[in-house]
Amino acid sequence: MITNIVALLRQQQVIAYPTEAIFGLGCDPDSEKAVQKLLVLKRRDWQKGLILVAATYAQLANYIDDSSLNIHQRARIFALWPGFVTWVIPANTATPRWLTGQFSSLAVRVSAFEPVRRLCLAFGKPLVSTSANISGKSTARNVDEVRKQFGATFPVMEGTVEGRSYPSEIRDALSGELIRQG
Repeated sequence: MITNIVALLRQQQVIAYPTEAIFGLGCDPDSEKAVQKLLVLKRRDWQKGLILVAATYAQLANYIDDSSLNIHQRARIFALWPGFVTWVIPANTATPRWLTGQFSSLAVRVSAFEPVRRLCLAFGKPLVSTSANISGKSTARNVDEVRKQFGATFPVMEGTVEGRSYPSEIRDALSGELIRQG
């Protein structure tokens, strides 16, 4: 149930949830403790930075530097949002390093996938969004695969992925340049 998952997020726990292509690991982006737990679970280097997924652009306002975008760049982003494209946008100077890693930018996405949108709306802000797998292992595409990697009692938002074959496309918001093919 979504209320149980939101309660865990508020308790600085890491959860798994279905996304468009795979299951994601998520946590409260404002909790360094939760993000550190996620990085340890994944065995991921903090310097790589993370993606935030949101239900609306407004949920991302505290994390990105919207003033760094011109009208054309914003139009390019909004033409594909909500959707399956992650944009790398200059980060707000107050955005913590545990999210940006070694970068001065942040990867963000406004999802059109209803389970993700419902979760972000119920939580009231974006979630950290990274693939539900230990680095180097295959990504989980269902609840059983999540629990095989993270344990039988790992908190998972029930549901199925949308069915896309690949993780989201990633583009640079300032240049429009493709960073990762989706």
